[in-house]
This record gives sequence, C-alpha cells and structure tokens, in this order.
Amino acid sequence: MSVEFVKYHGLGNDFILVDNRASSEPCLTPDQAIELCDRHFGIGADGVIFALPGRDGTDYTMRIFNSDGSEPEMCGNGIRCLGRFLADLETADTGVAKQKYLIHTLAGVMTPKLEANGQVTVDMGMPHLLAAEILTTLAAGDQRVIDQPLEVVDRTWQVTCVSMGNPHCITFVDDVAAIPLEQIGPQFEHHAVFPQRINTEFIQVVRSDYLKMRVWERGAGITLACGTGACASLVAGVLTGRCDRRATIELPGGCLEIEWTIDNRIYMTGPATRVFSGTF
Repeated sequence: MSVEFVKYHGLGNDFILVDNRASSEPCLTPDQAIELCDRHFGIGADGVIFALPGRDGTDYTMRIFNSDGSEPEMCGNGIRCLGRFLADLETADTGVAKQKYLIHTLAGVMTPKLEANGQVTVDMGMPHLLAAEILTTLAAGDQRVIDQPLEVVDRTWQVTCVSMGNPHCITFVDDVAAIPLEQIGPQFEHHAVFPQRINTEFIQVVRSDYLKMRVWERGAGITLACGTGACASLVAGVLTGRCDRRATIELPGGCLEIEWTIDNRIYMTGPATRVFSGTF
C-alpha cells in the first residue's frame, strides 16, 4: 500500500504524521508503524501520529503508535506537531486554518494553540497524582508517590510519580549527563512496580526556574525530548520543593516552557517543525 506522510519534529522528538481524516481508525497497523519508524529501512521516527475525525465535540482525534508498535495515551511533543500539521492541512484545503484546536486523545481533550511567533502552546490539562491513576504499586491507590525509594540496578532512587494522561517516574540527580540512560532506562520502564510500564525522567535542578532533563520513553527508548515528561517533571519539582511553578526545561533537543497554574492546569510551549513530506 502507498501512504502519504509529512515528517515533523518537536525538539528532535520526531514523528510521521498521516492525514487519516477520512476514517475513524488508523490506516496503518502497529506492525506497519514499526516498519515506517525504522531509521535504517523506513522513514525513521519516534512514532506515527494519525489525524482522525473529531469525536464528542472535538475538532480532531489523535492516535499514535510508538516506534515499538505500542500505543501511548498522549505525547506532548507529538500534539504540538499535530497542531501544526492540522493547520497546514486546513490551509491547503481552504486557504485558512484555525489557530486553536480541540483534540480528542486517549488522555482526554488537549488544546494546542498556534502562536504568532511560531511556537505552539498546549493546555495539557491537570496532572494526576494518585498511585491508582499512575498505575504503580509504590503506594496505596489513594496515596501520592512523592520522594519514595525505589531499588533499580543495585541503587536506591528517590522517585516521584505523576500522570499527564500517561505515566511518569521522576528522579532528581546532581548531573543528568552522568546517568547511563541506555543501561538504566529499560530497568525503570519494565520495573515490577509499574505494571503498564513507565516513562522515566532524570532531572538536574540548575535554578528554581531552570531544569535539565533526560528521558527514557516507554515504547521509544532514549528520545531528544518528551513534552509530557517535561510537564510531569515540573510538577514533581514543585511537589518536592525544588522548583517554581513556571520554569524552562532544557532537553537534549532544546527547551520547553512549562507552567503549572494555580487553577491546577499545565501549559507547555515549544516548537513544532515540518521537516519533509513524501510517499512510502
């Protein structure tokens, strides 16, 4: 089969975007997504994102398959790329595009807004903090996991867990560059206390308003950026008294601006860049 696509990235976290507006189901299988994401024999990406028709009053629906074929609930960098992709599609269709979209995702409704300076701001909703919402056995289901000890690779780590619709385990370290991420990331992801696996962020506090982050993503491994991870890390920093409610998060691919407002909503601002289009 022939598939038209557009490649985008958000701070190096790269995605294959497919116009799937003619059907309510993805036009590719997870196995086909694995093939497309292969960086040697395919297009190469961290995941495939499908733009489907909206549901329950939304403009569009987002589905995503990771590079290993699994389906996450949400992707922060991915939804910024989707917002830019939808604007490009609408401009090609009618000559005009919305600046703000309501997107149905498996993590709830997300709202990307295209800014005049080319950045995309997303209302990521509210963080979820209970163990049952994260799906971890580190605490009772109605309890939070904040600075709890976790044994991984013969070391005790103090971890804080946050869900942004998808689960995250955050640990604060003195130097993120010193973390053997390729070795330790899979040990966190597949740890028995996370029955549905976990995204893991290692955070270095430079200042209360500036954090450095490296990430191992569930289903994708080491990536250059993770938007939901940056949001979860800011929440973990606030909960443990390490950072302000608004901060810059420096990732290997660049910086995101994250804010946790007093009304308990998370806003993420960052770029979404079109790379190329083609037919596979």
